[in-house]
Formats: sequence, C-alpha cells, structure tokens
Amino acid sequence: SLPFLIRLFPSVLTKFVYLNFLAFPFFVDFRRPEVLVTNTINLQLSTEPGVTVGVWHTVPGSRGAEAQGKDQRWYEEALADAHPVIIYLHGNGGTR
Repeated sequence: SLPFLIRLFPSVLTKFVYLNFLAFPFFVDFRRPEVLVTNTINLQLSTEPGVTVGVWHTVPGSRGAEAQGKDQRWYEEALADAHPVIIYLHGNGGTR
C-alpha cells in the first residue's frame, strides 16, 4: 500500500526523504539563537521577491566580549569589515 500512497501523494515521499518537518532539538525557538549559541544573532535575508531566508550570524570568539549586548546593526556592520566570512550550508534536511 505504501507505493500506492506515494503515487497518489508524491509530497509524502519528499517529507520522508528530507524530514524537513522535524525540528531537532525539540521545543527550541531557532529565531532566538542567543539562547543556544553565544555571540549569535538571527537575520532575515530577502533573496528574491517573496523569498526570505533565515540566517544566523556568529562572530568569532575573539570578538565575543565586544559583541556582548550589541544590537542587530552592530552585527551587520561586523559583516562589512575586513575579516573573512565563512558560510556554512547545512543542507536541505533538518533546521538551523
């Protein structure tokens, strides 16, 4: 019966392959990364009309003391300085 259900509802297959409906760890608000990771802020990037991507910006530990208590504007300015930026793409399964 499983192949029949997949044939009728192909979106079910993608749910089980990618498991993107699961949020692990459970009951964690990923919009507030500072609870989980120090020196981190949540940002929203508009990649094209109607598409918004959520990202975390984490400054290195060497700038941790400087980042304490700063707002979003400080983190955005930190992206514009001469330090290199490392982008980590976690893939299409799971969440940030």
